[in-house]
Amino acid sequence: MNNIGLEIPFILLPKNMKVNEEIKKWPVIACDQFTQDRDYWEKAKAAAEGAPSTLNMIFPEIFLTDDDAPQRISAIHSTMKNYLKDGVFAPPRKGFIYIERDTPYQKKRRGLVAAVDLEMYEWQPDARPLIRCTEGTVTERLPPRMEIRRGAPLELPHVLLLIDDDTNSLLSALGEKVKNTSPCYNTPLMMESGNVTGWFLDTESDIAFVKEKLEELLKRSIGRYEGAQEKPFLFAVGDGNHSLAAAKGIWDEMKKSGVTDHPCRYALVEIENIYDPAIEFEPIHRVVFNIDYDKMITLLSALPGFLCKPAKNAQELVKVCKEFSGKSGNMFGIICGGRYAIIETSAGGIATACLQPLLDKFAGDNPQLIDYIHGEDEVIRLSDNGKACGILLPPVQKSGLFETVARLGPLPRKSFSMGHSAEKRFYFECRAIN
Repeated sequence: MNNIGLEIPFILLPKNMKVNEEIKKWPVIACDQFTQDRDYWEKAKAAAEGAPSTLNMIFPEIFLTDDDAPQRISAIHSTMKNYLKDGVFAPPRKGFIYIERDTPYQKKRRGLVAAVDLEMYEWQPDARPLIRCTEGTVTERLPPRMEIRRGAPLELPHVLLLIDDDTNSLLSALGEKVKNTSPCYNTPLMMESGNVTGWFLDTESDIAFVKEKLEELLKRSIGRYEGAQEKPFLFAVGDGNHSLAAAKGIWDEMKKSGVTDHPCRYALVEIENIYDPAIEFEPIHRVVFNIDYDKMITLLSALPGFLCKPAKNAQELVKVCKEFSGKSGNMFGIICGGRYAIIETSAGGIATACLQPLLDKFAGDNPQLIDYIHGEDEVIRLSDNGKACGILLPPVQKSGLFETVARLGPLPRKSFSMGHSAEKRFYFECRAIN
């Protein structure tokens, strides 16, 4: 499947786990969620107690700045080796996995687990590969992720790739194919995050169908996106760009040493359709530290057509932001120590395009002064006490994303999120990479 950037992976799944007892301890949410909520991860640790879990093979980002990072990475590698040695996994099985995920907000979000060729992916802003990032990459976030992958015997995916399938020709059809067959797993997800079910697709007809439909989408893209005839565009990274970029970095290191092919050339991902009704694009809000309300208003006054209006409370800001149509200009909600404001600007397009340069200028050499938060409640919790200043962003429209990325390249980093935090991908499948 080189022409569509795919590899049929050998997938590892846990074996001999009791349904609804041990199996629900295995999957855990993506490492880049709840980055300001240690309590969440302590509860996840308690929920995973007593059985093998993917929690023991990931590094939640909230702990990246702790002093024990090297010890954590070593423990992750040891756990992976022990799980392989101790028979936690069933024998590897070659094929794809079709997934249906229920979340607390949506039902039956469809996906396809496959491996992608990292030779067909690039995150640099000027690159136009087959697999493209949709947002800017924060380079300082790559070294710790690369350190985790470097020398690890396994990979676990939370990367979500989007396809532009407005006729819903692939994933819905796969759902029909498997509806009368037994799943390879079916489990509730911890922390009231819904349920996930997976079915193996490993027959010749299954593989041929996936290949045919993706080749059709690739052919259609040539007439739809700017420059696609010379530089085809099939997949857009919806979530997990930094993890995919880290995988790319490790593969580039290996190539420099003379390696031409290796399991690290590929990365497990889940492919989803941008037009799936169960996928909602959510804004990623900002929390800024070491700044007070007045200084934040002054900072944002550099926005074109700047207008500042007071608001009564955080709930009013949430309501106003969610109802913003985006037909002209942009708006933001400011929360800091019991003071609230609505900021309007004449700058159009995606909201982060005008906001992020101002925040980057403020942070300077201290990017840790800005955190990127999923969910309004968490922004309010962090900002209403005056220790930080929260910025609520307006909704993100998913229509036209592929055309925009094809024409302009990646959007500003952390421009959107696919759903709420609890809807993020849970680790489940593994693949040997060493």
